[in-house]
Amino acid sequence: MFFTIPTLMTWTRIVAIPLIVGVYYFPGWSMSTRNEWATVLFMVFAITDWLDGFLARKLNQTSAFGAFLDPVADKFLVSASLLILVHMNRVHVLVALVIIGREIAISSLREWMAQIGAGKSVAVHMLGKIKTTVQMVAIPFLLFDGTLFGVLDTRMWGDWLIWLAAVLTVWSMVYYMQKALPEIRARVK
Repeated sequence: MFFTIPTLMTWTRIVAIPLIVGVYYFPGWSMSTRNEWATVLFMVFAITDWLDGFLARKLNQTSAFGAFLDPVADKFLVSASLLILVHMNRVHVLVALVIIGREIAISSLREWMAQIGAGKSVAVHMLGKIKTTVQMVAIPFLLFDGTLFGVLDTRMWGDWLIWLAAVLTVWSMVYYMQKALPEIRARVK
């Protein structure tokens, strides 16, 4: 189902990428205004990650295409945001490489495991969900890059959270690889 409400919401995360990037090239805006707009846009589009799944189940509009597109949209949004943050020296390139590299590796692993009929062995686990949640909190903190409510240093908290996300990223990758290892060993022989 290509044009359901949940699938259209998923597409918005992909459409969001040039909007978030474009904010930093909008003439006449101060950096704090750009940061605020990028943060709000990221948060609005990140919320659609939860909302599209909720609506797909509620409206009985789940589909194989939606199940494929949802994680792809998430990975595009996170990867593009990380690249923006690396460009602005707010995220260490190693963190971005670890997170983006893991996403490519695990997506490829899941695709291969599905092709050989062992997709359930690398199904989404709570560890992956926690990693995603930490990323989705760290990124807007780093995009905002200021003091929130006069007390919360978003850069400091964003730094801690993005490094935690990198650790969780590696941990979840090891978990998924361990789950797939018996199948991999059986196929490589």
